Amino acid sequence: MRAPKARAPERERSEAREKGAYYAHLVEALLAFAAALLALRLSGRVVRRWSMRRAPELLAWSAALFAYAVASAALAWGAAHGWDARAFRVYYLFGGLLTAPLLGAGSLLLWRRRSAAPVALLYAGLAIGVALAVPVHGTFIASGIPAAQDHLHFFPARLIAVLANSLGTAAVVVVAAATFRRRPLGNALIVLGVAIAAVGSALAGLGAAETAAFAAAAVLVLYAGFVAPAR
Repeated sequence: MRAPKARAPERERSEAREKGAYYAHLVEALLAFAAALLALRLSGRVVRRWSMRRAPELLAWSAALFAYAVASAALAWGAAHGWDARAFRVYYLFGGLLTAPLLGAGSLLLWRRRSAAPVALLYAGLAIGVALAVPVHGTFIASGIPAAQDHLHFFPARLIAVLANSLGTAAVVVVAAATFRRRPLGNALIVLGVAIAAVGSALAGLGAAETAAFAAAAVLVLYAGFVAPAR
């Protein structure tokens, strides 16, 4: 008669853990979905600006923000439905391979480096080909963002991501510093948003909750940076 009483607290703790995991997944999915909607709205706003001015940097920035929106949507899908190879490919392509390089290309175009446009187009084609062709191996975990090193070989997918993200982020920071006097608040917020997104990617191995929160915070700061008025 005493055995069931001893098992009852353990069963209650197990139910509490399951309930907590359910709400954690729900929060992750909602945060990531909100980030996707906000990034998509900002991308459309930048496209409207491009339709009036025809400035090539606006088109590159809009493409980067659209890629960020798709990556956030893949993050929401993985948190709500569970990760598989398809969701991981979408997340890695748009979040790991395209967002930061396209932001960097837009910054270089703003700096009158017109050669950045064909280079960005060639790189985008390469990134899409790599994301579709490379084999994805390993078993996906039930929760948390899959770590790239657990499912992709270092060459070529992870090597390309490291190089492209480093160069894209460097371009954003350098051009923002060079044009800081013209848009001090906007440039500072854009650099901060890129930094928040980078920290979130670095914390991806710790779980989806951290990355979803960082994704939402990053797009909020980027939104403020893009709409901030110039001096």
